[in-house]
Amino acid sequence: MFLEELYYEKIGSVRLLFDSYNELGFCRGSAIFRAGGGGQKVIEFWHIQNVDPAPTFIANAVKRFEAANPDYKVNINITANDAYKQKIAIAVASNQLPDVFMSWTGGTTNEYIKAGRIIDLTSYMNTTGFKNKLLDAAVTQATVDGKIYGVPVENVSIEGVFYNKDLFARYNIKIPTTIAELEAACDTLKANGVTPFSLANMTQWTGLMYYQVLPTRHGGLEPFAKALNGTGSFEDPAFVWAAQKIQDWVRKGYFNEGFNGLDEDSGQSRTLMYTDRCAMQVQGNWFVPNVGGENPDYLKKLGFFPFPADETGTGNVKTVTGTMGDNFYHISSQCKYPEKAFEMLTYLLDEQSLKDRIAIGRIPPVKGVKLTDPVMQDIFNQVQQAPDIQFWYDQSLTNEVAEVLKTASQELFGLTITPQEFVRRWQAAHSAALRQR
Repeated sequence: MFLEELYYEKIGSVRLLFDSYNELGFCRGSAIFRAGGGGQKVIEFWHIQNVDPAPTFIANAVKRFEAANPDYKVNINITANDAYKQKIAIAVASNQLPDVFMSWTGGTTNEYIKAGRIIDLTSYMNTTGFKNKLLDAAVTQATVDGKIYGVPVENVSIEGVFYNKDLFARYNIKIPTTIAELEAACDTLKANGVTPFSLANMTQWTGLMYYQVLPTRHGGLEPFAKALNGTGSFEDPAFVWAAQKIQDWVRKGYFNEGFNGLDEDSGQSRTLMYTDRCAMQVQGNWFVPNVGGENPDYLKKLGFFPFPADETGTGNVKTVTGTMGDNFYHISSQCKYPEKAFEMLTYLLDEQSLKDRIAIGRIPPVKGVKLTDPVMQDIFNQVQQAPDIQFWYDQSLTNEVAEVLKTASQELFGLTITPQEFVRRWQAAHSAALRQR
């Protein structure tokens, strides 16, 4: 399927939406795409880092680039995570992209490449030596057919179990190393009036955080890799087993009530932990800076452990699920100044930017990074010891398949579909996408 048609299918009435965006000033020359003054050359830059202080230190990095390049002006446009997904889909479909923008790599980046929307950055990465500064695994994640298409910037992000150390100590719960031990811990918490897991699943990807680690623990990386390339299927027993496990946990009351109606972006899942109503949350390590910004005192209670091993499965407990760069920045094929756009991106990981990111609890995807937060250091140690990584499920898939997966997973958690129907729906969407390649 042509990329434009794919995005129209995903969004629905995207033509109407795009017309509306034009009326609101979405196109070039509008209030969003501001022209530079004094004959300056303009670089348009979109990102999603909308929670303070991240917008400030990105703006400061851009100012350092502009000071070194006074002939250039960078216009920054910031959009919240979920709104950005729709906004960038419209921009890609209409071929009106900014000069620099981000994605999470995976299936989305492959679509951009096939449609000629982004440029190969390999020569810039090599001639500047910037590639050597970055973690090898992060560069690999942005590489397709031997060419580098994205610059990893924001964060090495993996998922694991964040937990309340005080509650674990109060009820004599040891860090679980197997899923059986995790379930025993959940039973102990429930017996003492504490809900084991916190979840706000209105945005759907949050429930997927709990699900996607389970097939990897049960069957390793192979089932997903084979299903993704079409030599296997998402109806593999590993995916069915994981779906059954999720529904078992829901029926046992391991999750807070009303989770499918709660909003993650407003922090409702974290509030349940701050008030000791829930003891654990399976989440990415952006959880730490979020807590630090909302309730820094809670950091004293916060602990982290890797998702436990499945004692009945074949997966490697040291395999991590996540991403080696989180936000990866691309340069549009329409960019008039790609060399300077790339230079601007390097300022996002200069020495001051590294200090800024580390200070708010992030793990920049660079070699030799020194972290100050003990929880983040534990997470980074796990990354460095990992033999391999399972990329986020939704980002590995094409956009339309990811939407089917997220919607079906929400229904799985809501007990409105069976595990078998869940995997059938997922596989049917993926098979259709494979046929359209």
